[in-house]
This record gives sequence, structure tokens and C-alpha cells, in this order.
Amino acid sequence: MGGITITENDTKRDIALAEKIAEKARSAGGRVFYVGGCVRDKLLYGGELRGDIDIEVHGVEPAVLWDALDSLGEPLQYGSSFGIYGLSGSALDIAIPRKEHATGRGHRDFEVFTDPFIGAEAAARRRDFTVNALMEDVLTGEIVDPYGGREDLEKRVLRCVDPASFIEDPLRVLRCARFAAVLGFSVDPATVELCSGMDLATLSRERVEGELKKALMGSEKPSVFFETLRRMRQLSPWFAELEQTVGLEQDPEYHPEGDVWTHTMEVLDRAAGYRGKAEQPYPFMMLALTHDLGKITTTEFVKGRIHAYGHESAGLPIIEGFLRRLTDEAALTGYVLNMAELHMKPNMMAFNKSPVKSTNKMFDQAASAQDLIYMAMSDHPVKSGDTPFSGDAGFLFERLERYRETMAQPYVMGRDLIAAGLEPGENFGELLEYAHKLRLAGIDKQTALKQVLAMARKK
Repeated sequence: MGGITITENDTKRDIALAEKIAEKARSAGGRVFYVGGCVRDKLLYGGELRGDIDIEVHGVEPAVLWDALDSLGEPLQYGSSFGIYGLSGSALDIAIPRKEHATGRGHRDFEVFTDPFIGAEAAARRRDFTVNALMEDVLTGEIVDPYGGREDLEKRVLRCVDPASFIEDPLRVLRCARFAAVLGFSVDPATVELCSGMDLATLSRERVEGELKKALMGSEKPSVFFETLRRMRQLSPWFAELEQTVGLEQDPEYHPEGDVWTHTMEVLDRAAGYRGKAEQPYPFMMLALTHDLGKITTTEFVKGRIHAYGHESAGLPIIEGFLRRLTDEAALTGYVLNMAELHMKPNMMAFNKSPVKSTNKMFDQAASAQDLIYMAMSDHPVKSGDTPFSGDAGFLFERLERYRETMAQPYVMGRDLIAAGLEPGENFGELLEYAHKLRLAGIDKQTALKQVLAMARKK
């Protein structure tokens, strides 16, 4: 069901289907529950069920359930041994209660046993956290809470259901950190200790990035994800470079907040505030996370001051290694590397009130000129007065508007050079590059064409 966008109408349709399935199950002596996040969020935020709807069908044989689904549409089955079903055209997740037993160290190394008659308490035992083990009867609305999930919801705490089964799935460490960030919950100390002893090296990078993306895109304070992993001593192996920023000093005049880790976490949370305005939100958040990794190799003391000269360029191999560990998405990597190398320039140009030609060139180099400004605003608090180098968003956005106006004007193209009698050759690219520089300088098309042709004659 991953990747499907759930609308309010989809949710209402799935709830209606769940009620029909529950009616059919009841006539066969069974019972159907809403389970998982939809129950948790309803109790946490109030109102109706929302988002992905998951149900669990108790007391009904698989063949009977299949016939019931067949009467409502086109039934689907996702692996006969997993007891997971669906209906074509619906995002409703339909499951038979099951037990799981680890057969290896990986997230997928489990033997699954379906049993529709094990009861609610045993079925909920395989859940990760008590707040996710809550169940709601589809027809009566009764809340079944075998492990104290409602109390933990009120306390806003994540606590594992069953320590013995919890440690069998290392992905739960990342899920714990992600829920802490997205829900704004603390983590029970005993659960932290469990997570500290689990081995994440066997996880697939797809699952790791999946949890990372949910944390970066779904939380107002994504820093909580990483602070939780740090508390669990689980930043390595997946986020080892971030771990190296802990205790890495910065010049207190420009960074009174402290070390590179603290700065990065603050930048990440500020970036979350601009995430909805960014042209490429997820790459933008990855940029905020990795932009200062170059300080790992460039930080030094010079004449009694802490500097990290050239970290924006020196950090590119480190950033690339970090990203390659998590993804093969070339566009994402390209965006982050491009923007990381430029991330210091906007505030420097605003501070120096650089000429239009310079800001035009900077914006032209950026994978996203708009996102580059938001990155600069995240990197240094705008006009906050807490540092001597606080940036100037007004200047940058005014220059961005001028850049866009410049780029909207007619400009010299290859066909213009051909029309003027030139033939494509080894110097053609150089001529077009010169024409582009004139364009960024604000030279009108006719004047620029004359200058390009004059250059061509000299060659």
C-alpha cells in the first residue's frame, strides 16, 4: 500500500468497506477491529479516523473472509502465508491475526503464522509500541487496550509491547526515533536501552531511507529523530558522519549555539519551517542535514580562532558518501551537492551587498535559486540579532526577483548565431557560454549578439 496518496474521500470509502466487512464477519461469528496508527491518531488528535485505514479480522477462517471480500469487489492477497488482503481500487489493509518469529537478523527474516482465533491480546503482542497496539471494534467503537496504550498516549511516551519480540526487528529502532519526532513523544528508558543493543547493520538502505524521509518530511522538529538515535547510541552505521559532528567546535562569535551537531540540528528544525515553500522539499531537507559535513575535515585553530575554511567544497565527497549509503537517486544527490557548495554564498552576498551580476550568477548556478535562499535563512537566523552575521532575506528575495526578470528577457540562442552566418563548430559552445554571461549581466539581446559576433570574428 506504500506510495498511495490517501484523500478524505478515500478514507470515507475505506471506512464504509470496513463496516461492510465487519457485518459479514459478525454474521460468521467473527469480529473486526481497526488497528495501528489510525486508532492511535484518532485518540491522540480527536475526531474521526484519518489517513491509512488498517483492519484485522478475528474469528473468521481465511476462506470465509475471501468469500466476503469477493462479494464486495475484486479481492487481492499479498503472500498467502502473511494473511494480508485488499480490495482492488481501495487502500484498505485487511489482515488476519498472526504471530511472527525471527529466523535471522534482517528486517525481513521472519516466519509468519496466521491464526484468526488467537485473540486480541495475542494478536496485539506483535506490535512495536503500546500506542500502536490499540484496537477499535469497527461496529461498536469499543477500544481494546491490552498493553496500556491509552495511558502511554496521555503521557506521550513510546514504550515497547514485548521486549522479547521487539528486539527481533532492528527497523523498530528507526521507527521509534521517527515516531518520537513525528508525534513529539518521549521514549521510555527501558525501550531506549533495548534499542541501544540492537544491530542496524543488516537493514536495507531502502528501509532506512524510508524512515529517514518520514522523519524529515513529517515532523516539525526532525532533530528529535537524530537526538533519539544519539541517545540510543545508534547514529552509526547509517549516520556515522553526523556522529562525527558531536563535540566538533565552532567559532563562538558566529555560532554561540555550540558544536557542529547542535548547529546542524537547529538548522534542520528551521528548515522544516520552510519545507512547505521549497521547490524540492525532501532534497532541501537532506541539504539542511548534510550542509556542514565538510567541517569534519576542515575545522582547525588559526591564530586562536576556530575556522573551517572551504568546508562547503571540501565536504562534497563526505556528503556524497553519506547519500550513496542511503540512495541511488541521482537527482537527489546532484541537488544536495550543488546546493551544499553554494550554501555560504547567499548570506555572504547579502552581507556585502554584492552587485546584481554576482547574485545573478549565484542563482544561475543553483539547482533551485529559491531553495538556496531558504537554506541561507535556515543556516543563519534572519535578523534575529543573535549573531553578527544574520543574513538579509529581503535583499536576497529582491535579487531573486531581478534574476527572474533578467532570465525572462529575450536572449542570444544558437539559432541566432546560425542566422547571423555562423556554423556550429568547436568554438560554438564557447560563444554560447559568453552569450549566457552577457545575459546574466543584464545586457539586452541585440547588444549581446553584436558582442558575441565580435568575439566570433576575433576567433
